[in-house]
Amino acid sequence: MTTGVVVLNFGEPAEPTRDNVLDYLKRIFMNNADLEGDTTEEEARQRSRQLAERRVSSLIEEYEEIGGSPLDPQAKAQADALQAELDERNLDAKTYVGMQFTEPFIADAVAQAHEDGVDELIGLPIYPLCGASTTVASLEELTDSVAGLNWDVPVHEVTGWHKHPTYNRIRASNIQRYADEQGLNLADDDTELVFSAHGTPTHYLEEGSRYDIYVDEFCDVMASELGVESYSLGFQNHGNRKIPWTEPEVEDVVTEIDAEHVVVEPISFMHEQSETLSELDDELREEAEEVGLDFYRVPVPHDDDRFSGVLSDLVEPFVADFDPSYYQFRQCQCKDTPGTMCLNAPFQR
Repeated sequence: MTTGVVVLNFGEPAEPTRDNVLDYLKRIFMNNADLEGDTTEEEARQRSRQLAERRVSSLIEEYEEIGGSPLDPQAKAQADALQAELDERNLDAKTYVGMQFTEPFIADAVAQAHEDGVDELIGLPIYPLCGASTTVASLEELTDSVAGLNWDVPVHEVTGWHKHPTYNRIRASNIQRYADEQGLNLADDDTELVFSAHGTPTHYLEEGSRYDIYVDEFCDVMASELGVESYSLGFQNHGNRKIPWTEPEVEDVVTEIDAEHVVVEPISFMHEQSETLSELDDELREEAEEVGLDFYRVPVPHDDDRFSGVLSDLVEPFVADFDPSYYQFRQCQCKDTPGTMCLNAPFQR
């Protein structure tokens, strides 16, 4: 039996042409059309195009300033490393890359797996912290794509995995190594560690998403592993729609810090992308330096050799066909489809 592992990601345009970026933005805004209330599909498409037209020029400029997004090649490298690790473990599986908003789309990955004749599918989102518009939405797109092919194939869905012990060590050791390289002491009163989390509309939290809980608990664990007694947390929000988002915004957090140095850790990302290379390295750095702070941003450990082992651990129970609870998987609460598994849900007694 061969298992197809679809590695799910957000995606960013490989070539930041106007057409590419405009189509990318329209897909994102259409995916979140319900945030502004009930509307017809045609109204949603018109609104999505309006929002995309408003944002496209500035986003193209961001991509040009960072030399293009490295997200897609980094995602491909992670899928290749996962394939090598699964082969090393003698597990009969084949990896595919599926993006929510750029090619290769999730539907493309599913179609390729179908053509290859795999016997079962695993959806594995590469989002460290489970969110409604990322983790859950990408898995819903996976199952919709399977249904669209009228394909009768078992589908296993993995959601939240930020509690994997090795993943925690990857992030903590990466932060510490970077601080040491920069000659910084994270426990020093003159140095403030700031966790920057991707923001989310509060609409999703009100509907039951536990994203904010995961952010809080992960920051606490990271600080504990680093021996840091106090830290700050801010959210990278996108104000394209006039709706409430998570607070506080990271810009407000950084500009109010009483320290000499600020070290920013982008905890929501497992790839470098525009949100890290532009929003943090350029925009947030500028705001920090305007108030006299020395700004440091921790690189995302996307190529850490241990990460392929984390991903392999997450899919191994399903490929090897043993009870996922042995690896502490439990029924997901954020996506309550029976059989959707995560490491985040509380134990049931």
